[in-house]
Amino acid sequence: MTTRRHFLLGAGAATALAACGRKPAPRSEFLAKAKALIAARPSLDLHAHPGQTFIRDAANLSPALMAFAATAKGNEERVIEDMRAGGMTAAVFAAVADFQILGLGKGGLHARREFKTGEAFASYKKQIANLKKLVSKGLVSEILTPSDLEKVKAAGGVGAVLASEGADFLEGSAERVAEAYQDGVRCITPVHYHTNELGDIMTEAPTHDGITDAGKTVIKAMNRAGIIVDVAHASEATAFGMLEASDKPVLCSHTHIKSAKADSPRFISLDLAKAISQSGGVIGAWPAGIGIKTLDEFIDRLFELVDAVGADHVGIGTDMDANYKPVWDNYRQFPDIVAGLIERGMADDEIAKIIGGNGLRVFSATTSN
Repeated sequence: MTTRRHFLLGAGAATALAACGRKPAPRSEFLAKAKALIAARPSLDLHAHPGQTFIRDAANLSPALMAFAATAKGNEERVIEDMRAGGMTAAVFAAVADFQILGLGKGGLHARREFKTGEAFASYKKQIANLKKLVSKGLVSEILTPSDLEKVKAAGGVGAVLASEGADFLEGSAERVAEAYQDGVRCITPVHYHTNELGDIMTEAPTHDGITDAGKTVIKAMNRAGIIVDVAHASEATAFGMLEASDKPVLCSHTHIKSAKADSPRFISLDLAKAISQSGGVIGAWPAGIGIKTLDEFIDRLFELVDAVGADHVGIGTDMDANYKPVWDNYRQFPDIVAGLIERGMADDEIAKIIGGNGLRVFSATTSN
């Protein structure tokens, strides 16, 4: 396993080479190696909103989100071309289930009202239909199984795993999980910024004190259907409840581990991170500008996650086009990330796991009977 100690030894070795008159390899060499590795191995962004499809046709928005939607520069074609140029094989293209009821305040996004009857389901259907238009237009290939991703990689295309960030459209009913699967959805984050019938969120005071009975039933229904459980945004108690209810490994698609130097309501505890890894799950490194300002600092965080839970349980969740002060905001930067990992001494096999292999493993485990 690559550790912070290995990183420091690598830096020391470079210094020793320089002192002996032997210069370390130039950055361009690491970039060339990164591009070769990316070309050889499948990659999967565990959480993204490429082109901000969730904004299209959104109705009944708060004034703040109306202003955001009016000025947003979402462009799926451009972002998908960026994916192709950067070598990202596929991403989880996520709808935002509670987008229309959100407002700004309380230090960030929060639910400003409750859904009207049927409103959440209608919004979900609209968003999924808009995501599917990207497929019908030939911009992306829909990923329904892990083998589909492998085929997209072999063909040099770009793939989309459809998802929903928030399960408000279920309205607490596990029966709708099978319908979501038929819609092509392969990953659901049960809660987002709205405390719903399934459990509590990490950015608000608890209402249910953890996962609800309906939440447990929905998790089991997701397991049966073959839909990945993503515990991002769930309160600690709710996330542990999801882990206990799930027979399959889970994702926490975009977060970091809380520490004295990195604390945020959107980060998780080391205990939860270890529990996710011990269940076979994966934590997505999140390039939000919370405590970091550069790509190099994001690479630091990747190493921190590897040190905490092991390279078998780390992935990348960019939250592309919906992130908070992102230090990584274009898929064309993907080779720079991989080059940074190579330059600091991470082994190719470990990098391959982080950029896609681990996510594919969870996807495969979820779809197996």
